[in-house]
Amino acid sequence: MARIKTGILSHKRRKKILKLSKGYYGAKSKQFRTAKQTVMRAGLHAYIGRKNKKRDFRRLWILRISAACKLNNTNYSRFINGLKKSGTELNRKMLSEIAVADPQGFLQLVEKSKTGAQNP
Repeated sequence: MARIKTGILSHKRRKKILKLSKGYYGAKSKQFRTAKQTVMRAGLHAYIGRKNKKRDFRRLWILRISAACKLNNTNYSRFINGLKKSGTELNRKMLSEIAVADPQGFLQLVEKSKTGAQNP
């Protein structure tokens, strides 16, 4: 029986890594060993970045809502608590969009949260 050589598979594997490392500086895009290390590290950072992105956006939304609340003489925690008690189900992303784009609409939400906090 003929011996199977892994030349074709090795070439494919190396080609895939070198394609992923395209655009890297110097040997990191030319030599297989350094390219492999760099691609693995880049993939790890990309994975971590995808997780951090969610945290960063939530932090940004909360910051925007908090700033809009301070302009309307309330604070973030009382505002969110009042909205929950009044039964308004808007997520933080939508609340921050309303705060930025429609200050009058946000003022109405603040008033609704104040009445919701008083009447549970």
